[in-house]
Amino acid sequence: QVKLVESGGGLVQPGGSLRLSCAASRSTFSINILGWFRQAPGKERDLVATISNGGRTVYADSVKGRFTISRDNAKSTVYLEMTNLKREDTAVYYCNARTVLENYWGQGTQVTVSS
Repeated sequence: QVKLVESGGGLVQPGGSLRLSCAASRSTFSINILGWFRQAPGKERDLVATISNGGRTVYADSVKGRFTISRDNAKSTVYLEMTNLKREDTAVYYCNARTVLENYWGQGTQVTVSS
């Protein structure tokens, strides 16, 4: 079992920045893929970014060049650095941890981009 706890969400103006963190309850050395997904009201949950244990990253086209995912296995934490935020980035952001046999989700953190 892995418990994931997100933090760092909040209200930010367009063009602003936020850094999300997701702390795992066990070592992430054994977790193949860590990622961030988001769900806006009335929409499906979509991929934002993932990072493998080897450091390979994947980003949604809508966030490329603005968001950066990173992981610190020593701290069992995955981060999402978000810059140049847009109103359409408003959503609940969920942390995800995936191995061959396991798939875990955090409870989510709200990000609202508004002036």
